[in-house]
Amino acid sequence: MAKATRYTPEMIEEYTRKGFWQEITFSQIWDRNALLYPEKMALVDSNNRLTWGQARLWIDRVALGFLKLGLKKGDLIVIQLPNCVEGIMLRMACEKTGILCLPILHSFRQKEVEEIIDRMQPVAMVVQRIFRGFDHFEMASGLREKRPWLKHIFVTGEDVPEGGISLKAMAAEPMEKTSPPNLLERDRCKATEFSLILATSGTTGFPKFIEYPICSTMCRERSRNEDFKLTGEDIYGGIGPALGGPNGPIYYGFILVAARVVLLDKFDPEKAMELIEKERITFLPAVPAQLNMMLKHPSFGKYDLSSLRCIWSSGATMPYDLGMEVERKMGRITQAYSAIDSSVGCEHTFDMSLEERVATVGRPYAGAEVILVDDDGRPAAKGEVGEVVVRGPGGVGGFYGDPESTWQAWSKDGWFHMGDLGKFDDRGNLTIVGRKKDVIIRGGQNIFPAEIEDLLTTHPKVSQAAVVRMPDALKGEKACAYLVMKNNESLTFEEMILFLKSKNLATFKLPERLETVDTLPTVAAGQKVDKKVLEKDILARMASHQT
Repeated sequence: MAKATRYTPEMIEEYTRKGFWQEITFSQIWDRNALLYPEKMALVDSNNRLTWGQARLWIDRVALGFLKLGLKKGDLIVIQLPNCVEGIMLRMACEKTGILCLPILHSFRQKEVEEIIDRMQPVAMVVQRIFRGFDHFEMASGLREKRPWLKHIFVTGEDVPEGGISLKAMAAEPMEKTSPPNLLERDRCKATEFSLILATSGTTGFPKFIEYPICSTMCRERSRNEDFKLTGEDIYGGIGPALGGPNGPIYYGFILVAARVVLLDKFDPEKAMELIEKERITFLPAVPAQLNMMLKHPSFGKYDLSSLRCIWSSGATMPYDLGMEVERKMGRITQAYSAIDSSVGCEHTFDMSLEERVATVGRPYAGAEVILVDDDGRPAAKGEVGEVVVRGPGGVGGFYGDPESTWQAWSKDGWFHMGDLGKFDDRGNLTIVGRKKDVIIRGGQNIFPAEIEDLLTTHPKVSQAAVVRMPDALKGEKACAYLVMKNNESLTFEEMILFLKSKNLATFKLPERLETVDTLPTVAAGQKVDKKVLEKDILARMASHQT
C-alpha cells in the first residue's frame, strides 16, 4: 500500500548497493536515541520541552491509540498544524503504524482544505483548535458533516471541544501496558516505503500529492548533516512556516545525529531573534525573506546571535547583496536548490568559499545527477543556460495514486524536469537564472495565478483577469492583478481583497496590487494573455511611482 510508485527492484538494488539507501527507518533511529539518550532534550516549542525518552513514549502511545480506534496501515490522516512538537512526533507515529500522513499549510482555508479532503478522503484530521484567530476545529467539523469517510478530528493542546479527540489525553494513557508486545512492529513502514505525503500544486494550482519514501529522505538529510558538519551538539531552529520552507532538517535531519530542535509556531523577526539568543540555536534553516526581515528589524542589534554557525537558505532565490549581509551580520550562509516534487538538486558544503555560497546554489548532492538541456532536450553547451533536469537517490517516489502523471513527469530512467533555467560555472556550481513557468514565489510560498484569475473572473464587475509577479525587496515576489472591467464598472483594491477572502482563498495568495486596464495584451491569435508584457508594465509603473 505504501510502496513508492516509481521505485523498481533494480533502482532499490542499485542505490542500496552504492550505500545511498539503508534499511533503517527514522522511527527506529528515534527508538535508538531514546535508549541511548533518554534524558537528553530533543523537542522544544512554546508549550513543551521533551526529552528523547518522553517523546518516544508520546509517539508510541498515540500510535497505539490510532490502532485502538481502528485506524490501519494505508489509512490517511491530514495534519494541519503550525510548528509544534506534535507535528514532528505525529510523523513518527504514522511511520510506526504504516498510516499515511499528509501535512498541509496551516494558512489553508476551506477552499483549499475541502479540495484536498475530497481528493484524498482521509479518515482523520489533526488540528490545533484556534491558531492566529482562526478556528480550525470548526472548519474541520463542517467538512466532516457531509463526508462519512472523515471519522475523527484529533486536537492538540488543552482546548479540545466536544466532538474532538485529545492527543494529550491519548498520550497520557498507558496503552503500552495493555497492548500486545511488538504491535508497532507489525505494520511499521520499511525504508523503501513511505508514510509521508506532501501536497504541492501544478501550474493551475491543482494539488499534486508527493510520496516521500524514508530511504530517499534519509539519504538527503544524511548528506546535509555531513555537508554542514552537524552533530548531536547542534540545536536546529525551526522558525517556520511548518510547510513551504526549508524544513527537512527540522523534521528529519536532527533525528540522525540526536540533536535538538527548537520551534517557533508563528514567524516574527524579533521573536525569531529572541529564540536564537535564548535557546542558543546553531543551525538555522530559513527562506531569504525571513533573513531579510530579521536584518531590517529595528531591534536587530539588540540580540546575541553569535551561537549561529550555519544558516541554510532555501525555498526562494537568495539576492546576492542579502547573502553577503547575512554572512557579515548573522553567520555562515549556505544555500540549496531543489523542489518539493523532485527533492533532487544542489547544495553547498560548509567549506565552500563565500562567493560560491552567495552567488550559486552549489553542486549536486548525495549521488544526485543534475544536467542542463536546451528546448529540444539536448545537453546545453558548456557555459550556456539550459533547463535543469535531475535524478538521484534523493528523489521522491512519484505522485500518490496517480501513476499516469508519475510516468509523464519522470522518464523511465529517472530524469525529472525542474522547469527552471540555470547555468554551471567552471567549478560545477549551479546558478538559477529564471523559471520557465509563471509561478509566483512569495517568501518561499508558491502562488498560482490561474487559481486567483478564475476566482476574480467570477466577480460580477470583472470581465477579464490576469495575475502576474512583481518584484519585492522583502518577499522576493508578490502578485499584481490586472483587471478588465465590465461596462465601465470600477473596483477598488479593498473590494477585490474582500471578494477573494469571501471565496476562502488563503491570505498569502491575495494580490498586493491592482491595476485596471481597458484590454489585456494577447498572443497566439488572442487565445493567451501575454504576461511578459504585463510584467514589464508593472515594472515601469513601479519605477515611475504610478498607482
